Amino acid sequence: MRFFFVLLGVLWVGCGIVAGQKQPPTADIVLGKSTFPINEYYTISFRLRGAPLERYSAFPEIEGFKKSGKSSTTTTRTVNGQSSTELTITQRYAAFDPGTFAVKPFSMTVNGLTIRSEGAALRVNPQQATATPPAPGPAPGASPLQGIGLLDKLFGKPKPQEYVEPQDQAFLAVVPDKTSVFVGQGVHVGLYFYLAPQDQAVLNFYNFAQQLPGIIRQLRQRTVWEESFDEQEVLPENVIVGGKPFLRYRLWEAELYPLNTQPLTFPAVALQMVKYKVAKKPAPGLDNRLAGYKIYYANARTIPVKALPPHPLRDQVPVGSYRVKEAIDRTTFRTGKAFTYTFSVEGEGNLAAINLEALPASEAVEVYGPEVQQELTREGGRVGGRKSFQFRLVARRPGPVALDTLFRVVVFNPATARYDTLRAGLQPVVRGPVRTTSTFRARLDDPFYRTALPEADATLHPRDTYRDVRRYANVVVVVLLLMAGVGWWRARR
Repeated sequence: MRFFFVLLGVLWVGCGIVAGQKQPPTADIVLGKSTFPINEYYTISFRLRGAPLERYSAFPEIEGFKKSGKSSTTTTRTVNGQSSTELTITQRYAAFDPGTFAVKPFSMTVNGLTIRSEGAALRVNPQQATATPPAPGPAPGASPLQGIGLLDKLFGKPKPQEYVEPQDQAFLAVVPDKTSVFVGQGVHVGLYFYLAPQDQAVLNFYNFAQQLPGIIRQLRQRTVWEESFDEQEVLPENVIVGGKPFLRYRLWEAELYPLNTQPLTFPAVALQMVKYKVAKKPAPGLDNRLAGYKIYYANARTIPVKALPPHPLRDQVPVGSYRVKEAIDRTTFRTGKAFTYTFSVEGEGNLAAINLEALPASEAVEVYGPEVQQELTREGGRVGGRKSFQFRLVARRPGPVALDTLFRVVVFNPATARYDTLRAGLQPVVRGPVRTTSTFRARLDDPFYRTALPEADATLHPRDTYRDVRRYANVVVVVLLLMAGVGWWRARR
């Protein structure tokens, strides 16, 4: 009997460990610095861990500030094959004037999680004059009303108003930032709605939340790697088109990386808007508008995709504008002593496609790792960031360590249409005697290597071991319940 309870306890603990490995998603709010000059932005961000972003509520309004665009950063860490992702969405705020302001306590909802902030006191220092923001136009959307009162009995009912449809300069457009691309090269594509400032009084969005998903489905491409921008608020931007001022609404945007030479084809898509007719003879006290509908069409677009020049690794080469950054955790090196080396590739391109070449065998140095971390930032219609590979190295022989023979990656630069090899540039010089056997030892300040490596078991286990443990635990629990029931029944007799 004691054996069953001991076995149950062991299996129960094992199941608890397995179940505890999956952490629930979490989110929090990060406020920017509270004192800054007027020519800098104030920021409010939220961070989401453990789940992809599905939806989030609007960022708060701050009195004395206006919203001025957003950016998103995705950080992915991979350790021992286990990946964790953190997404950060940042809202920028521009102050109208210097002075003291307050961010009132607020809350946001991210994927159903409610996160709160206590607010902050802000101090905006003078730096340079800022232009006074334009006065907002009249808010469209009110339904026209025709007044009928007691005066109608004296003077009769008013004659029906006559309405005319004014001309507008609005248009819908799919706008890529390149006319042709190489395989693997990023192309930014945006769906924008443009309207002249004076057209704000006669145009309004209609059923936008239901129309947009269908439009995006038509624009998505099957032969690309897509990095979408996590923008959910549609706010106007002041732009110049053909020498004329326009308001541009960013409806959807993404960075697309073609996977083959199939052209990117964007069909003509349609957006239905509310358009008001205006009264020929406006009457005081009335709205003088009549709601109607108008459909705007974006022209179809095709972007040719060019094959990469011949190369032995053409199908595996990342495409983009990249450079190497290196880091090392010490300045003196001895044989048998581990040190940390980080090889980072940063720039614009599809960071997910970057992987180091297979490390060649070396008798001069032992290499452990890597731990991979990727930080991807989407802002201003551009996608870029950094992908880092962190290794633990142990030198066996004295002398310079040629890291450039170990760490390198071949890339294709679309700006020059040439291949390039990014290599390590550091060459640490190692001192000490020659080591002929594996000399890796845990660092005293590294709790993971200090405890995990000495107790590590190299025996291979089936992938479904933990599932079987849970099944056996359930069987044991059922048997114990049956035994307890039989014992209780006998005691009652």
